[in-house]
Amino acid sequence: MLHIGDIMRTCPVIPVLVIDRVEDAAPLARALCDGGLKVLEITLRTPAALPAIRAMVEAAPDAIVGAGTVLNKADLDKAVAAGARFIVSPGLTEPLAHAAVMQDVALLPGVATATDIMRGLDAGLTHFKFFPAETSGGAPALKAFAGPFLEPKFCPTGGVSPANVTDYLALPNVLCVGGSWVAPKDAVAAGDWGKITELARAASGLGSK
Repeated sequence: MLHIGDIMRTCPVIPVLVIDRVEDAAPLARALCDGGLKVLEITLRTPAALPAIRAMVEAAPDAIVGAGTVLNKADLDKAVAAGARFIVSPGLTEPLAHAAVMQDVALLPGVATATDIMRGLDAGLTHFKFFPAETSGGAPALKAFAGPFLEPKFCPTGGVSPANVTDYLALPNVLCVGGSWVAPKDAVAAGDWGKITELARAASGLGSK
């Protein structure tokens, strides 16, 4: 099993992808990988999500494909069966953490408060998605968390954009960010894979830790 920390260090930006058409999955994965973004999060928000994970795994064998918006054990089991190598959730529950251990899959759970982080630490977790980042205090909140929480590392997601991404990546406790701007819906709908590769290349050049 890949460790979630290693996955987070692979690329400075993890594309957060909402797939409406399965046929878009393979070319989208290749476009993002061509631009240097090889960690892909497909959110379980559409009926196409699970088959899209399968298609991306097949089309981009060098990619690390994961599932996002995983809310419970049933979601996790389906995502792993589809080929997901890591799991991202908006929050953290004990059943979900237990399911990740039983499936031997990397888990990146969402936190927004100090209490959330403490619960995660009690569960043996040290890597978290800070979500929703901008409305939960943004980069200043993460900077403040670094005081009492020395070990945890974060992937802020939610409201992260080219306008503020460098503020997040400059923080020592941030390993990467999650963002949807690298795969705009209009570009995906138009099949403009070249544009997506350009956006991915720019994002991958932001630097990593």
